[in-house]
Amino acid sequence: MTAILLTTPTTAQTPESRQKSQASRVTITRDTWGIPHIHGKSDADAVFGMIYAQAEDDFPRLETNLIVAQGRLAEAEGENAIWQDLRMKLYIQPEALKADYAASPEWLKSLMTAWADGLNFYLRTHPEVKPRVITHFEPWMALSFSEGSIGGDIERISLAGLEALHTGKPVQLSAAETGRERPEPTGSNGFAIAPSRTKAGNALLLINPHTSFFFRSEAKVTSDEGLNAYGASTWGQFFIYQGFNATAGWMHTSSGADVVDEFIETTRIENARTEYKFGTEWRPAIATEITIPCRAADGSMATRKFTTYRTVHGPVVRTENGKWVSTALMHRPLAALEQSFLRTKATDLAGFLKVAALKANSSNNTIFASNKGEIAYLHPQFVPRRDNRFDYTKPVDGSDPATAWTGEHSLAELPQVLTPATGWVTNTNNWPWHAAGADSPKQSAYPRYTDQAGENPRGPNAVKLLTAVPDFTPKTLLDAAYDTYLTAFAALIPTVTAAFDRLPASDPRRNSLAAPVEALKNWDYRASESSIPTAIAAFWGNALIERFGTAAKQDGDALVPYLTTKPTDDDRLAALAAATAKLTADFGKWNTPWGEINRFQRLTGDLVQPFDDQKPSLPIGFSSSQWGSLPSFGAKPYPGTKRWYGTYGNSFVAIVEFGPSVSASAISAGGQSGNPASPHFNDQAERYRTHDFRKVYFTPADLEGHTERRYHPGEP
Repeated sequence: MTAILLTTPTTAQTPESRQKSQASRVTITRDTWGIPHIHGKSDADAVFGMIYAQAEDDFPRLETNLIVAQGRLAEAEGENAIWQDLRMKLYIQPEALKADYAASPEWLKSLMTAWADGLNFYLRTHPEVKPRVITHFEPWMALSFSEGSIGGDIERISLAGLEALHTGKPVQLSAAETGRERPEPTGSNGFAIAPSRTKAGNALLLINPHTSFFFRSEAKVTSDEGLNAYGASTWGQFFIYQGFNATAGWMHTSSGADVVDEFIETTRIENARTEYKFGTEWRPAIATEITIPCRAADGSMATRKFTTYRTVHGPVVRTENGKWVSTALMHRPLAALEQSFLRTKATDLAGFLKVAALKANSSNNTIFASNKGEIAYLHPQFVPRRDNRFDYTKPVDGSDPATAWTGEHSLAELPQVLTPATGWVTNTNNWPWHAAGADSPKQSAYPRYTDQAGENPRGPNAVKLLTAVPDFTPKTLLDAAYDTYLTAFAALIPTVTAAFDRLPASDPRRNSLAAPVEALKNWDYRASESSIPTAIAAFWGNALIERFGTAAKQDGDALVPYLTTKPTDDDRLAALAAATAKLTADFGKWNTPWGEINRFQRLTGDLVQPFDDQKPSLPIGFSSSQWGSLPSFGAKPYPGTKRWYGTYGNSFVAIVEFGPSVSASAISAGGQSGNPASPHFNDQAERYRTHDFRKVYFTPADLEGHTERRYHPGEP
């Protein structure tokens, strides 16, 4: 209690004096990679220093995340962001968050106050920095962005549908929404290895999030109150999202649990009031007017006003066949922020599970390991209880009370694996039924809404690799994490080579496609910088997606199984001809090595990266997780480029060993800083290319001799 009182504001303090006082209790040490090691007397002091260091490294990215989280992007970017802002404001309302802040426990309130003070102190001491929208941060704003996963449940609400609902215009779906283009799959890889399967008898953890590059900030955060965590934090948040402390580590992967549902509403107008049917009742739809400030082309500010409606299920977000569709999802900002911070201080599995009982994690599985030898797979803790008769993959009848959510499952009712006899757990954003080999949860024991992801191309390879090695070391775990075998192409390529073999001898394609087919026949299905078949396969796969992606999405089928079974021989060969023609047109020859095409480039600190074939870039040997690559590198050509540039996939990656003391190695795409003038803007790029991990300086002894600068916030 004493430590909390140290940072509790008093009526005698001005904001300036409070912030200066707190800054004096914070030390930031930058290591030789520019990574901040923050120490504060209290947890609140550490939060102050942590968010200050983030602002130093990339304030534009930090502010933008908070602008988006509060539904204020149109204030910066204008009309194009209106619908994204409206979607957010269906849930995020300042008055409600202010009430949550007022009702929060004192320890958490002190952290939110320190968070806002750290950002405001940064702006006060850096007058040259000009925010786009938020010129003053308030503590309640931390609650608008309280869960660190990329995207989030709210992004399942279609912006096109929301726009059509409020304008009456036809729904204009993007190429990604129709399936004609397939963006790099969201998600991550997590492996945990028990002492029984490691050479040194220590638990191991792979932390391998697949995110937008530069999406998270790396840091070490400690306090005299016991905070001692290292890892990656999403810009603008004050907790380590993927990482470890001295005795335990946690890795989150995007889940396929069904936690967002749509309900078709039956409505009527009665006495000038809109009502919806629920059982035998007609209930009033709750109307709320939402105002969206919007920057005009001349820089002036205007507003757009929308009347929104809400039913017992949630806000109305679109129409289907003339009927309203409402969406139910988790919205617990206070509990989510509590859980996100408290789990960083959990010292073992029991402590981690105690925090998980807050049940405010809806979108992520967790892979866990500790120095007690514990390993675990945990399903998202927020899973609504429903009637298993209904298919919640589609909108259900909202007028039938039997379709409504009826509370939540307890943690014991959800799939989980706690220290299995197999000695390993894994998740690659796939179903949990293969999480631990023979010790995996049984699908038949759970409602079908427990998982909608199914298997994916990465899952079988992960299981194969983890099963094969009896005595993992950090090095062999790293090798497994970067295994480039492409399971999807191992299934798909034989379909096109067989189609070629079935061609009549007189068919001219026997001559034009003979060399590419021979290259594919001799391929080991591993991606590499020098691999020609990888390039052919990637272009061929994209040609198939352009032709069949929409049909696969409409049928609700997984992409790779659909492409394996549905196209005809002519379809497959036509796609191969298109792929080789495209390679020849863009690169001068069909037999172009993958590394000449697939590149990493970081030229500016812009949030949306520009790319230029004439400027330096690095070859990358791994591929898209779409095709089963465990190390993910989502790349594509951009306007004005022939080469493909990566923007998504492996970003911050770490290998952690929980021995007598914790040790780790890690890599981040590019570097720690978002400033091109910083030596740490791109100093990890070559290591990223070769996955040559650097040592993590976790303890003061580790850090000794590897420091660049030690200072208090506000010092030059």
